[in-house]
Amino acid sequence: MSPHAANAPAEPSDDPARRATLGRALVHLWPYMWPGDRADLKMRVVWSMVLLLAAKVATLTVPFTFKWAIDALNGVGSAPVQPGNWAMWLIVSPLAMTAAYGSIRVLMALLTQWRDGIFAKVAMHAVRKLAYRTFVHMHELSLRFHLERKTGGLTRVLERGRTGIEEMVRLVILQLVPTAVEVGLLTGVLLWQFDWRYVLVTLATVAVYMLFTYVATKWRIEIRRRMNESDSDANAKAIDSLLNYETVKYFSAELREAKRYDRSMERFETASVQTYTSLAVLNAGQAVIYTAGLTAIMLMCAVGVRNGTHTVGDFVMVNAMMIQLYQPLNLMGMVYREIKQAIIDIEKMFGVLMRNPEVKDHADAKPLRVERGSVRFDDVRFSYDPDRPILKGLSFEVPAGKTVAIVGPSGAGKSTISRLLFRLYDVSGGRILIDGQDIRNVTQASLRASIGMVPQDTVLFNDTIRYNIRYGRWDATDEEVETAAQTAQIDGFIKLSPKGYETEVGERGLKLSGGEKQRVAIARTVLKAPPILVLDEATSALDSHTEHEIQEALERVSRNRTSLVIAHRLSTIVGADEIIVLNQGRIAERGTHVQLLAANGLYAGMWNRQREAQEAREKLALIADENEAPNRIPPAVDDGLMTPAAAE
Repeated sequence: MSPHAANAPAEPSDDPARRATLGRALVHLWPYMWPGDRADLKMRVVWSMVLLLAAKVATLTVPFTFKWAIDALNGVGSAPVQPGNWAMWLIVSPLAMTAAYGSIRVLMALLTQWRDGIFAKVAMHAVRKLAYRTFVHMHELSLRFHLERKTGGLTRVLERGRTGIEEMVRLVILQLVPTAVEVGLLTGVLLWQFDWRYVLVTLATVAVYMLFTYVATKWRIEIRRRMNESDSDANAKAIDSLLNYETVKYFSAELREAKRYDRSMERFETASVQTYTSLAVLNAGQAVIYTAGLTAIMLMCAVGVRNGTHTVGDFVMVNAMMIQLYQPLNLMGMVYREIKQAIIDIEKMFGVLMRNPEVKDHADAKPLRVERGSVRFDDVRFSYDPDRPILKGLSFEVPAGKTVAIVGPSGAGKSTISRLLFRLYDVSGGRILIDGQDIRNVTQASLRASIGMVPQDTVLFNDTIRYNIRYGRWDATDEEVETAAQTAQIDGFIKLSPKGYETEVGERGLKLSGGEKQRVAIARTVLKAPPILVLDEATSALDSHTEHEIQEALERVSRNRTSLVIAHRLSTIVGADEIIVLNQGRIAERGTHVQLLAANGLYAGMWNRQREAQEAREKLALIADENEAPNRIPPAVDDGLMTPAAAE
């Protein structure tokens, strides 16, 4: 294993969700909520807090209007109003207090919505920046990371993380903080208008309510986690099955795939039922606790009214205050549950973000300078697993402008060579040089910009043919794209299509044949025009006729370029300047096609087996052709063009 791989941090042994806390999540989010380079967003945060405080003051003013209106109706504390004293009438009038009640509620709603509108830009900016950073980081992570994970599950982490950030910002800033402010203001009002016993009962109610919510939610989180895991598993299985649609059809495995998907959905169903049941328990407990606290407060105030220490207005006011507290308090249960889930989702996203790339540019890495384009493998060693070495001291050179082919049996390490050259992995030992520069000391972007790849299995974007060809060089003109297509011998096929270059290729390019996809890949590489070319078994999956056509296009592309050809079919590399035969991670033979045949070694054996297989296929094809016309008479005899003796 490479030093980079060995030193790369392993996946955390414990689930990030189990380490998730509100404090950790807020620490992660704070740089995005208070961005150092955006003074305008900081001002929005400040104004949101000011409006929050103003809205809560207005909220607590509403019960006072109730009290004043009720006391005015009862004539408590009011003296006869002298004629013409309209100011005093407005103060003590029940109608005036009722109007004030409506006005304050409108003001409270306006302030709240104004705050939400101002803060929305801060929240969505944080969502966008974090989602962008995670998406970029996923591309920076090593091939090993992606091979170990299902694409559907990884995209689910991104999706849920993005939603979790939005929920966290919305719930903490727009729900949790306002509720805490309201409880604090309510405590002050109760102490001012009543006495410490009311404060004690209210705080005890809130404390017991939140404790119960915490305990019950902690229990429910495990159920929610199982539900999410089964949901992700079902989603990943669905994507995996649909991506392998043709394979499923080949093996008539629709029922097996459906049962496999249904098993995941069955686990999701069970966890979902448990989630709803536990929610009912939580809501019932919250209702009991709140009602007990409200009843205690009302009884205390009723005793005060009977004893003459409080008015009916006080009774109505304290009831209104507790009712107003119920809504955010009841919401707090939901807020806590949703915040906890958002924390889990955010932690999973940050778990990906904190995963260090296995292959990284050095701090002093410089761009690769390609003058001639020679490639050299110097005692290269590599293993995906420390206990199973793949390459064992590989040394060879691809001279500038020459073609070197790598062949060998399956598992010999052929495709690993191309992955190392692209630095999808770093070597465990030795070095790879391009024009004398160790590729570990240059930037990955400049390295990959200098190498063109035509893989065995070309996967295209679900877009147009033009888009997929232009992917080779994004700033290319339409004329350059079409010239590249002509070089790859796909221009004729494109022009026959109704939409031409705007033809959609479908998911992974499934609307095109294997040969057409390969030609698109070749055109993409032609457009890129790299000095170094890698052909990784580019024709092994094609039929002989298509292979011959593709081979002509590849030879045209590789002319005057340094080319490393990884081949399965030996007939495609007979013209290589040198052929290297790998066996169990070492070079077994090397030389030209003629020299290797004369050596009568491993290469010659592979060549003979492939020739025999080809001859057998041709013989079977000839027999099949003859069976199509069993009664056919040789035309020379039938037409009398041959003498009887000759015919015999």
